[in-house]
Amino acid sequence: MSKFKTVAVGGTFDELHKGHKALLKKAFETGKHVLVGLTSDDFVKSIAKPHPIASYAHRLQKLTEFLQKNRLFKRAEIIPLKDAYGPAATSNCIEALVVSKETEAMAACINERRKRRKLQPLHLIVVDLVRDEEDSPISTTRIRRGEIDHEGHLLKACPK
Repeated sequence: MSKFKTVAVGGTFDELHKGHKALLKKAFETGKHVLVGLTSDDFVKSIAKPHPIASYAHRLQKLTEFLQKNRLFKRAEIIPLKDAYGPAATSNCIEALVVSKETEAMAACINERRKRRKLQPLHLIVVDLVRDEEDSPISTTRIRRGEIDHEGHLLKACPK
């Protein structure tokens, strides 16, 4: 049952993995309409990532496939994110923001910006990081290093 009419969720969604999918599923459980912000290629270049990032077109394709496979695409609106705030900082239509523990601080910054604009703060729905078989967070970086697969299964022993 959807609690909110419109919720937002955002990310790079590179190497779409189990953690990303949990975040997206929570957004669709919580909102009737979900605004999915996908970082643009230009924005990605400004983020210090320790590995290359797939193109916007490739990430959009994988995200669309996931949403279609899970029958969520009709309730989604995918938009390019050109900065860390996106429409969540300015739109009066968005009621809630779904974030991971890792991005919770940015959600607080978004609400500060909303406050300065005299907008209602967004309800924050914080999703715990999804962990692998050894209880470490699943991440794109670890997938790209060949440590784990997209489901969090270990592929090689990690140095202690």
